[in-house]
Amino acid sequence: MERLELSDLVTLLRECAGEEEWTDLEGDILDTPFLDLGYDSLAILQTTGRIERDHGITFDEEAIDEAETPRQYLDLVNELLSARAAV
Repeated sequence: MERLELSDLVTLLRECAGEEEWTDLEGDILDTPFLDLGYDSLAILQTTGRIERDHGITFDEEAIDEAETPRQYLDLVNELLSARAAV
């Protein structure tokens, strides 16, 4: 089964939204809000669009808004990937 890991998400955030020199995406960031990591809703939308395109899944916009941390976001992505694999 395909899964998106934290390292994959970090790579996508850096590619899609850019990374400022001060942005620290190392260490235990799973429960750190995206805003505290320096990523706003536009950055998350850009990353989401890339994941949708690359993995053939579609997000519910409300669910994206509720995913405020990398852990919540990864849970959402991996639920969708799992559901797609079950079809």
